Amino acid sequence: MNDPSSAPPAATRRTRIPVAVLGATGAVGQTFVGLLHDHPWFELVEVAASDRSAGHAYGEVAHWLGGELPARIAALPVAPCDPARIDAPIVFSALDAAVAGDVEAAFARAGRFVLSNARNYRLDADVPLLIPEINPEHVVLLDRQRARRGWTGAIVTNSNCSTMVVALALAPLHQAFGVSQVFVTTLQAVSGAGYPGVPSLDILGNVIPYIGGGEEEKIETETLKLLGTLSAGGVTPAPMRISAQVTRVPVEHGHTVCMAVALERSADPDAAIDAIEHWPGAVAALALPSAPTPPIVVTRQIDRPQPRRDAGAGRGMQVVVGRVRRDPILDLRLVALGHNTIRGAAGASVLNAELLVARGLLGS
Repeated sequence: MNDPSSAPPAATRRTRIPVAVLGATGAVGQTFVGLLHDHPWFELVEVAASDRSAGHAYGEVAHWLGGELPARIAALPVAPCDPARIDAPIVFSALDAAVAGDVEAAFARAGRFVLSNARNYRLDADVPLLIPEINPEHVVLLDRQRARRGWTGAIVTNSNCSTMVVALALAPLHQAFGVSQVFVTTLQAVSGAGYPGVPSLDILGNVIPYIGGGEEEKIETETLKLLGTLSAGGVTPAPMRISAQVTRVPVEHGHTVCMAVALERSADPDAAIDAIEHWPGAVAALALPSAPTPPIVVTRQIDRPQPRRDAGAGRGMQVVVGRVRRDPILDLRLVALGHNTIRGAAGASVLNAELLVARGLLGS
């Protein structure tokens, strides 16, 4: 496979690639639908969900959460999550981890490319865990995956929603100075719990210092794979240690991450800001439709970033970093923010699919 950073920008497509969304009625599934219904490269032609929704029109069973549901999408019949009932070659999965493992593998065996938001395969040695701006070269794992598993399709994953913010904020610092230790505390929006999510009387006026599903462990392990390097056995994790604490807060959208960072080569806040602001990411030349320019925005306002003001930056695809300053114990501390259902979930999978198209791995 060629180096993705040297590939020419993808040409404007005359025909869009048909795609499907699994788990289309949930909160992340709806975000997929919203991002795909008028996408320049992809045409949403099929939606799938649980058996109880199958057979109904999408508009009848989706408790639509954002704006007006396009009439064409509302009229789509909901199919079961079965590759025998779905024809699209590209499948975006918003399935819960409890069912995603078997279903996504079935689609990959059936020759489909699965862009997964679930955690099931993220840390498998032959499965790419991608953030295109950070590690596009990890797509070479697809060759190993298909050879090892005998699949004609494949699975590509994006990270946990908080991990996405952590990894993007750390990437330019790690490339410029090396990162050795990170202490992370998250303040995560309620939309990260899906719909209907956290009961109102549990979250209003409250902070919950626990999120299930291995949330802390995901940050501590997935970040290392994302920032790691390719090796004969897969990906060698980045040589840093991360300690994470997660909390749920009464915010609708936008995960805030507070970090204290130890560097291998010391840098003052000005040097760190310069490294972040001038970091283009690895796929700037590809002109991917969902890729924000720049990937990270630095704010110098003393009280930013804030979810209400900044979660939508770059159509929800940019990470906003602020309060970059010296740390009295480590080297630096900072605050980073990203939209959890767009950059941290559906938008990340769509961007991964765009990378595969630009690399000639999907579509014609």
